Amino acid sequence: MGLTGGIASGKSTVADDLAARGAVVIDADVLAREVVEPGTDGLAAIEARFGPEVIVDGALDRPALGRVVFADPQARRDLEAIIHPAVRRRAAELTAEAGSDAVVVQVIPLLVETGQQDAFDLVVVVDVDPDSQRERLQQRNGFSADEALARIAAQASRADRLAAADVVIDNSGSPAELGPQLDRLWSMLQERRPG
Repeated sequence: MGLTGGIASGKSTVADDLAARGAVVIDADVLAREVVEPGTDGLAAIEARFGPEVIVDGALDRPALGRVVFADPQARRDLEAIIHPAVRRRAAELTAEAGSDAVVVQVIPLLVETGQQDAFDLVVVVDVDPDSQRERLQQRNGFSADEALARIAAQASRADRLAAADVVIDNSGSPAELGPQLDRLWSMLQERRPG
């Protein structure tokens, strides 16, 4: 199952709930950090492409790399060409290790943006109304309204995410309103398990 949603939609909340119920959660953001740790092929490829100025004490200098890739669309595509395949390979390894009877949830914030929706038997989108999303992002990250709106605009549109969804979890309300939706999702995932 692929789990996605816009920034500050509550993907982590949903993933944490599913993990507590027994799902194997594979988080693309965590893997993206792992594949560029010191000594990895990913870090070597980044250094080869972007130079030693993005490496400090043998580790990736994320702010320095960010300044490069957010100022240059081609540089960002080059970085994605290094990171995304490595993340997908590692996710496939972890999925195989989980076993065929496991409920595997891959949390992929950019699932729609990277065209991966057809790679999953089920795509779950955590959705939130735009005003709540902006407010959560401002509170969580200390962004101004304009900064929050810019981050939201940098992702796939809400309509594109919803079009890719097999299941939509509405996280605009309270945790009490989220619970029954997660109960239904877990029941559905149990019914889909092999054996």
